[in-house]
Amino acid sequence: MQTIFRWALYLMVFTSVVSCQSQQDKTITRVDKEAIKAEVIGKDVQLVDVRTPGEYGAGHIDDAVNFDLSNRNAFMKQIETLDKDQPVYLYCLVGSRSAYAAKILRDKGFTKIYDYSGGYNDWVRN
Repeated sequence: MQTIFRWALYLMVFTSVVSCQSQQDKTITRVDKEAIKAEVIGKDVQLVDVRTPGEYGAGHIDDAVNFDLSNRNAFMKQIETLDKDQPVYLYCLVGSRSAYAAKILRDKGFTKIYDYSGGYNDWVRN
């Protein structure tokens, strides 16, 4: 009887882990330049550049706001100004900082996060 109980417990834990993982994967979607052009440019969306103010000042995408991920305290306060129920588009220089920021937003309850994986370098490339 204990063996059956143990296997049932393992099955419940496994199912729970797989279920949570699939929910997380649905929250964060990686997008490319074409998606940014189609879904963001000229539209009223939450577009966040997570680079430093210096990087942002040298050039940014459309009407992006700058929430500097390297200043964690300020970043955490700034994301509170975003609407958690509306899509949030993130980008950085090449994609690593925006991927990290996407996980933070997901953990804070944001439901639709789009990570421009190519980043600003991809944006300015022909």
